[in-house]
Amino acid sequence: MGIYTVKQLAKLAGVSVRTLHHYDEIGLLQPSVRSESGYRQYGEKELMRLQQILFYRELDFELKEITEILDNPDYDLLEGLQQQKQMLSAEYNRLNMLLKTIGKTIKTIKGETMISHEELYEGFSKEQAVQYRNEAKSKWGDAVKRSENHLKKLGREEFRQLKDEAGVNWKNLSSLCEKDPSDPLVQKEIEHHYLIVRKFWGTEKNIDPQLDQYAGLGELYVQDGRYTMVDGKEDRMFACFMRDAMKIFADGLRNVNKKNKT
Repeated sequence: MGIYTVKQLAKLAGVSVRTLHHYDEIGLLQPSVRSESGYRQYGEKELMRLQQILFYRELDFELKEITEILDNPDYDLLEGLQQQKQMLSAEYNRLNMLLKTIGKTIKTIKGETMISHEELYEGFSKEQAVQYRNEAKSKWGDAVKRSENHLKKLGREEFRQLKDEAGVNWKNLSSLCEKDPSDPLVQKEIEHHYLIVRKFWGTEKNIDPQLDQYAGLGELYVQDGRYTMVDGKEDRMFACFMRDAMKIFADGLRNVNKKNKT
């Protein structure tokens, strides 16, 4: 059993000697032994009680309240710890939310967040942007709004990085379009494309893998050449390549998911 002097306990708990003296004076934490010369000595029981005191202090309990709780004959240490855990978790979540809010405010002040519709459709003329957006809304409705809201909340730098990532992926796929769509190299790049698309949709964390929607996007590539332009020109061969590769990927992942469920 460990025995601690007031200085040792203060250092161990990260409090001052004066604080421990005060706790002793008010009867909140008294030493287990007082030597003949008046020195305070604390044992394991006092160490555990001090831990309880400090937890309650972190939760803004008054010293009088803590004394009443710990001196209650019905007080159960395990139950008390579980209650403190719940309260500290709630406080952690509250502080974490505040940190996120502060972070968003800082980004807003620095002009790094809440990108505009114009930035979402950068590269298109104003007329083209309006046309594409209206067409997309008529086809997919709320999905377009959800995607736009998700992207607008990204910081400008994060949005730029996502677009750059998509550009590199598109270029890599274009360089592979003469290969068989089922080729492992193609499928590896298509998997990356799938993840990027989900990021743009704002659904990368959803449980639903959206395989039908992803394969449907491949069909759209063939139906509307504007979506698969290479070097500013429509490329039907590339569109068909993308459709086939995306369907193969979607079917393959669907089969894997079915096997995992069984």
